[in-house]
Amino acid sequence: MLFRSADTVTESKPALSRVPWPPLLYLLAIALGVVLTVAWPLPWIGKPLSDLLFAIGGVMAAGAVLLFAFSLRSLMRARTTVMPTRPADHLVTSGPFAVSRNPIYLADTMLVIAIGLIAGSVWFPILAIIAAMVTTRLAILPEESSLAAHFGKKYRDYAGKVRRWI
Repeated sequence: MLFRSADTVTESKPALSRVPWPPLLYLLAIALGVVLTVAWPLPWIGKPLSDLLFAIGGVMAAGAVLLFAFSLRSLMRARTTVMPTRPADHLVTSGPFAVSRNPIYLADTMLVIAIGLIAGSVWFPILAIIAAMVTTRLAILPEESSLAAHFGKKYRDYAGKVRRWI
């Protein structure tokens, strides 16, 4: 969208948040998960299924860490920012970004769920879903607007092929 003044024409760009919401939201989800698990423990599945969920949580946590690392590596190789408060210099569509437009946030969500499976607490998956919903509103939607404004059709084509989460 263009704004005209007496002697200049400037293009408006969607503003990204000055607050790095995603890491704060997921850290808050983990902290709340610990507090709620101690203060109000909810019923959990008994053995032997709980042992299987514990193992699945361990594998999921490892997968989340790997996904996070490969996502950061893809961003660094493309020489673009990893900070959610800064606009991207390059559109990254390869590596984990070929499967999810937000693999770092997906990894964060997976990690919080994995902690719940390992700890045997229903609170963590509940809080992970809430954190993902709030991350979508506070970070992903503004990032998508910024990317669409900056990269135009290239981003719209990418967004049409690759899902926001999975």
